[in-house]
Amino acid sequence: MSKAGALDLASGLGGKIDKTDVLSAVEKYEKYHVYYGGDEEERKSNYTDMVNKYYDLVTSFYEFGWGESFHFAPRWIGESLRESIKRHEHFLALQLGLKPGHKVRSTSVEHRETVLVGPWPCIIKCFGICQGSLLSSSSVTGLNNNEYQITRGKELNRIAGVDKTCNFVKADFMKMPFPDSSFDAVYAIEATCHAPDAYGCYKEIYRVLKPGQYFAAYEWCMTDSFDPNNQEHQKIKAEIEIGDGLPDIRLTRQCLEALKQAGFEVIWEKDLAVDSPVAWYLPLDKNHFSLSSFRLTAIGRFITKNMVKALEFVGFAPRGSQRVQDFLEKAAEGLVEGGRKEIFTPMYFFLARKPLSDSQ
Repeated sequence: MSKAGALDLASGLGGKIDKTDVLSAVEKYEKYHVYYGGDEEERKSNYTDMVNKYYDLVTSFYEFGWGESFHFAPRWIGESLRESIKRHEHFLALQLGLKPGHKVRSTSVEHRETVLVGPWPCIIKCFGICQGSLLSSSSVTGLNNNEYQITRGKELNRIAGVDKTCNFVKADFMKMPFPDSSFDAVYAIEATCHAPDAYGCYKEIYRVLKPGQYFAAYEWCMTDSFDPNNQEHQKIKAEIEIGDGLPDIRLTRQCLEALKQAGFEVIWEKDLAVDSPVAWYLPLDKNHFSLSSFRLTAIGRFITKNMVKALEFVGFAPRGSQRVQDFLEKAAEGLVEGGRKEIFTPMYFFLARKPLSDSQ
């Protein structure tokens, strides 16, 4: 799980946005959110612009702090963050039952993830499955609507040697440019949470999936412990939304209902955070220290904050870079508190099957 250096962070800030326009993009992004007077309906109706801005602005921060595969995972005692992420990704791939020759769609908006099946990372912040002993003949198409992330994903795939079997299509997962029943499997890791409408997203996935085949995902959700009338709960939710580019955060039961409404048969579903021996949010907890994930610790984040401030001051990083780090810090605080109070989970897992026929 290689990590970018300080100059990589500075040069990547803003993604495909012109460096002189980064501050303006930050201001426009912030205005979509509650903290700056925005509302849910505006975020949903402008989700493509909002999420694209988000990933242009934050991808280099994610690579710098988290690495190529940036998502959460349930964790065993004595297991490193990197090891837990690998196991989390392997688990999802095995649930899909992929075989040589399968054509796989990894569904993502602008999103966040790399899936690892075998020893090498494949796609940054999108979805992809690497070649491994179980999947040496499977091909993966990563759907991503952010040009900068596709550029980074292609480069990482080339380095990993999987560019012949993992490819990208730039498109919106609410309107996929593929014929009906064209994929053997579909998976998403912490990505479809960016959809403005879960049912619309799942219905489109249902359309491109072959009958009898499976869709597996990890969703970001509020749990049944979330109280919409509790101001502290609402504050935590708003912090996660602005810090992670989300139009809204659905309840687990809303995702489950949307799957069934789209036509899927739900094989099984569970919040995997519940039984995790080590808290999933531990890497972001300021009370936790780890040399292996030092950049995520309180000290590491303090150093990064001042480094970004210096880089912006001397002109190596574009104006607005510090403000990006500020809303990412809000996200970290919201995620930790949401985890502690058990009102939020980043790993609501489900395995769903498209029936062989509509009548099945």
